Amino acid sequence: MTNLNAAEVTLPASLASSSAAAPYGIVLAGHGSRDPDAVREFEALVELVRQRVPGQVVTHGYLEFSSPTISAAVEANIAAGSKQVAVVPGVLLAARHAKNDMPAEVLALAKEHPQVDFHFGAALNLHPQLLQLAQERVMAAEASSPHTVRRDDTCLVLVGRGTTDPDANGEVSKMARMLEEGMGFGGVYVCYSGTAKPLVADGLRAAALLGFARVVVLPFFLFDGVLVKRIYAAADDLAQREPQLEVLKAGYLGVHRHLADVMLERARDAVEGRAAMNCTLCKYRVQIVGFEQQLGEPQQAHHLQVRGLLERAPEVETAPVFPPYEPHPIERESFEIIAAGRDWSGFPAQHLTVLQRLVHTSGDFNAVDDIYFSTGAVEAGVRALLRCKRVVTDVTMVQTGLKRALVEQLGIETWCGVHDRESHLMAQTQGITRSAAGIRRAWEKFGNNLVLAIGDAPTAIVEATRLIRDHGWRPQLVIGLPVGFVGTRESKDDLRRCLQVPRITNSGTRGGSPWAATVVNAMMIDAIGQVIAAQSEIQSESGDGGS
Repeated sequence: MTNLNAAEVTLPASLASSSAAAPYGIVLAGHGSRDPDAVREFEALVELVRQRVPGQVVTHGYLEFSSPTISAAVEANIAAGSKQVAVVPGVLLAARHAKNDMPAEVLALAKEHPQVDFHFGAALNLHPQLLQLAQERVMAAEASSPHTVRRDDTCLVLVGRGTTDPDANGEVSKMARMLEEGMGFGGVYVCYSGTAKPLVADGLRAAALLGFARVVVLPFFLFDGVLVKRIYAAADDLAQREPQLEVLKAGYLGVHRHLADVMLERARDAVEGRAAMNCTLCKYRVQIVGFEQQLGEPQQAHHLQVRGLLERAPEVETAPVFPPYEPHPIERESFEIIAAGRDWSGFPAQHLTVLQRLVHTSGDFNAVDDIYFSTGAVEAGVRALLRCKRVVTDVTMVQTGLKRALVEQLGIETWCGVHDRESHLMAQTQGITRSAAGIRRAWEKFGNNLVLAIGDAPTAIVEATRLIRDHGWRPQLVIGLPVGFVGTRESKDDLRRCLQVPRITNSGTRGGSPWAATVVNAMMIDAIGQVIAAQSEIQSESGDGGS
């Protein structure tokens, strides 16, 4: 952890005067971590902020894993007398946490405390003081070397966290460019610790091939933690593999007066109504190439299962995360009729949820007689829903037919590209249908980590089987149940012969979007049941071990 010296706790006059006249409390909202080093450093920064605004109420909380939670920090701030509260995200860049998770918490707290004025601050972003701090970390790394190497013979490797937000990832590249030009590096390479590409190991490998004498690895992170330790381990591995290349490890940003000052500035901007997000290229506000479907996505928290996780009692830890699926009374009665309506003993037990739900959807007991399951298809689908958590559909009718409560409970992402601008352009330029274009885009965007559910377009099956056979695509499961008379039989017969992937289909012209959605819904119900059964078994074994 970075040591604090007297220079780093001196309060600038501008901050001192503004804090004395500002009757508001500050809540510093950290991400939280399983790594105690990260938690200690964040709390050291909180203490530094307190020292720089004496007399002002400053509390802190965490979004995930650690305690206190953000709501507890707000409660403590209000209990100390605050009538205005500025919540400042303790994150570097505005991605999902700063745009969705934390605002959702603040909105909920505002409803609980209508007598308090809440203000939400911007993320730290590319503030000039953070640029200066990164410069200090790079220069300290250079000073640790016994060698003198020109900057134009040095490659800076900037490692960002990596998110699903392209704007936030782009800010990492902008930071790298500003350091490259401002400090005179011969080259720069950007990589990420996860989610975005290239990953750290790939980025370091590529940087080593550029012909520089020195590589400086700079983690663009606020604090120590699991990911920073992995970055440094990857740098050590590179140094061992490339002994002729000098590899220097620069410090992450860490506890510093610059960070404290930027956080206080963000709080002040929030109260004064000047907090600005990076909205120009925000995928939630405008159509961004490749992310069109997230335009207008509602703000909702995605972290509730791990909020305060590390402080929970052991019995809470082992309690089932998911409640069991509870059908509506009419639905329950329908399935009792379906179970008694024909002899199901000839069907494998693992297929029954899918088959009986298809009867419920179609209203026809004979609908299940021509359903085809490749070996292990249902089991593969359930595993994929739990592990990959992504369902791609050919049309929006399949997507909207998925039970929303189950999708949210399992944290599954659904995607359909049929109406996206890029799919339209691809259909026009490639001479294919929009449904086929959506399938091709799914192959490009997501690779193998998805369940593919096709319920409308035979051309979507044709494109999927082409990519599987000719380009090595391997979706975890392909569900092909389109309805119709033009190419429908042929496409489903071809899918059945596609031995490279698990698949569920049928013969003939029957099917449709409700059928494809029903198969996914059935597997989601089975997935929840498997999770609950596994957790119950763990609880039982834990109880036996303690007796």
